[in-house]
Amino acid sequence: MGKPHDLKHKVITMLDREEVEFLDKLKNDALFSTGHKLSYNDILKGLVDLAIDTGLDGQDVDSVKKLEEKMYEKIREALEKAKKAND
Repeated sequence: MGKPHDLKHKVITMLDREEVEFLDKLKNDALFSTGHKLSYNDILKGLVDLAIDTGLDGQDVDSVKKLEEKMYEKIREALEKAKKAND
C-alpha cells in the first residue's frame, strides 16, 4: 500500500457561476494554447499545492476575506524569497 498522502479523497464544493466560469476559462486557455486538457481536479489540486508550497496556514483566519489576504501575503513572501535567491 502507498504512503498515507498517496490516498485520494473526494471533495465536493459549491461554486458560484463566476467561479465556475473562471475554472472553465482556465481549462479552455490550456486546451487551446497547449492541447492539454485540464480538469477541474487538476486546477484545484494545483491551487492547493501552491498554497502548501507557500506555507499557508489557517492561523487567525476567520473569513474568506482573511484567507484571501493571507494567501496574497504568502505569495508575496514566496516571490520575494525567489527574487532574493536569483540575485
